[in-house]
Amino acid sequence: MAGRLYMLVRNADNSQLAWSDDRGATWTWADWRFQTSMGCPTFLNFGQSYAGARDGFVYVYSFDSESAYEPADRMVLARVPCERVTERDAWEFLAGLGAQADPVWSSDIAERAAVFQHPGRCYRSGITYCAPLGRYLWWQVIPGDDTRFAGGLGVYEAPEPWGPWRTVYFTERWDVGPGESGSFPTKWMSEDGLTLHLVFSGDDCFSVRGAELWLAGDGREGRP
Repeated sequence: MAGRLYMLVRNADNSQLAWSDDRGATWTWADWRFQTSMGCPTFLNFGQSYAGARDGFVYVYSFDSESAYEPADRMVLARVPCERVTERDAWEFLAGLGAQADPVWSSDIAERAAVFQHPGRCYRSGITYCAPLGRYLWWQVIPGDDTRFAGGLGVYEAPEPWGPWRTVYFTERWDVGPGESGSFPTKWMSEDGLTLHLVFSGDDCFSVRGAELWLAGDGREGRP
């Protein structure tokens, strides 16, 4: 539904969905919760009101844990038709890739497969579609003692919501705390998609950092 806000809330016995039709003044809570996995889910973000979405589905990612505080070995992916987000029976889960690397979906969450793997280090994340580049950009914090104040992060890119994923940037320790959440908002991308802004909760504050992407073959490889 155009103009509707959706919210996925962790620490609600796994996670729970809510939505608002009055710009967040009031919220309606789903009468169901995820009972398996999906402990800290995040929406794949397109433009405002999902403008520019690849198809008629909303995509949601989570590390494969019932708890928002226990890192996992893999990330999982779910999807639901845009007009049926509030209906639990409409949700499907990535169950693997077919012979042509096409996604296989299942309504049974027990059949979920990995959309991304990093043993023991899959944790909180945020993902956005960069339309000018035709790429999905996935920010992931590396779990540690307290990522609000210290730790590392990875940024990955793929041509489809299910991959294949390649590393854009990775560090075990950043110059500030990477925080517990982060993403590249579509509104803060340049027209060519090469200048981005990471919004994150670094040092337990609202934090913003600019980023410039260099594409392979543009003649700038190896420059500082």
